[in-house]
Amino acid sequence: MGEIDEAFIQSIEHRPKSTTVDAQGIPVIDLSALNSQHCSSNSSSSMEDLIVQVGEACKNWGFFQVINHGVPSSCREKVEVASRAFFRQPSEEKRKVRRDEANPMGFYDTEHTKNVRDWKQVFDFTVENPTVVPASHEPDDVRLQEIVNQWPDYPPNFRGACEEYTREIEKLAYKLLELISLSLGLPAEKLNGFFKNQTSFMRLNYYPVCPVPHLALGVGRHKDSGALTVLSQDDVGGLEVKRKTDGEWVLVRPTPNAYIINVGDVIQVWSNDKYESVEHRVMVNSERERFSIPFFFNPSHTVMVEPLKELTSKQNPARYKPYNWGKFHTTRNISNFKKLDVENIQIHHFRI
Repeated sequence: MGEIDEAFIQSIEHRPKSTTVDAQGIPVIDLSALNSQHCSSNSSSSMEDLIVQVGEACKNWGFFQVINHGVPSSCREKVEVASRAFFRQPSEEKRKVRRDEANPMGFYDTEHTKNVRDWKQVFDFTVENPTVVPASHEPDDVRLQEIVNQWPDYPPNFRGACEEYTREIEKLAYKLLELISLSLGLPAEKLNGFFKNQTSFMRLNYYPVCPVPHLALGVGRHKDSGALTVLSQDDVGGLEVKRKTDGEWVLVRPTPNAYIINVGDVIQVWSNDKYESVEHRVMVNSERERFSIPFFFNPSHTVMVEPLKELTSKQNPARYKPYNWGKFHTTRNISNFKKLDVENIQIHHFRI
């Protein structure tokens, strides 16, 4: 293509459109009721309203934004400053903590989505350090390995800012998980046990200025394979969601101090398709670089993911065969490092 490597070029049908459609209707949900310190009829009513709002958002959009979420703004600002400082270093400095197939945590700048290279750089780190995962994607391989975080020397406050922020986002993720559980008619803590020895991780994303934003994407179309994603994005924006009603790509404009939440494939399976994991992608910008920080809330590698028995019946039988989260996740990660000849594993491969 001359201007950029052809590996970045999306096929014609998946390229960004010249005009954008705003995602009007994606709910902005106020979580103030969670922070109420006293029980009253008003607070009980507010909680019931909140649970209904979360359920409707999961059902109709698969995405929503939250405000008054309890994450300190100072904590978020620290990690944003640290992220910018890290990514603005020379490439040789960032590559000192480069990730590979043996250790998938650290810096990376050649990730693929749907077998097309993304216009971005990332830095990944796990919530639990170390994190235990299967040693390979092979079904009969029972070996396990420990994933250990790599931390750069610069900026000097990088690790502290990342770990402090992670603790706060993890608290928010559990609150949201319990709201989703309640919205499904289940006890609040029904899903919490799946996250003991979790495989959750945080990602710092950097999308450099792109000379051909009409040909490339920061992240190609995809669905999140885990349970829940909690996303912080800057004021540049670029996240597009595929609207369920008509399949149109719509832009989620940044809301100051809000987090964007989406349910992943695991919740889709647990809910037996009541809640759907929705396709999304990230646009690039020819004038401004963009930063974002997604938190991927994932269960333990031992968890067998299947429709919850409480949500199935003779009239509504299970729509998925059980699958092991650890093996599924490890298989999916292969495509991050190399272009595949076939579609990577998806939950529809387990559909009954």
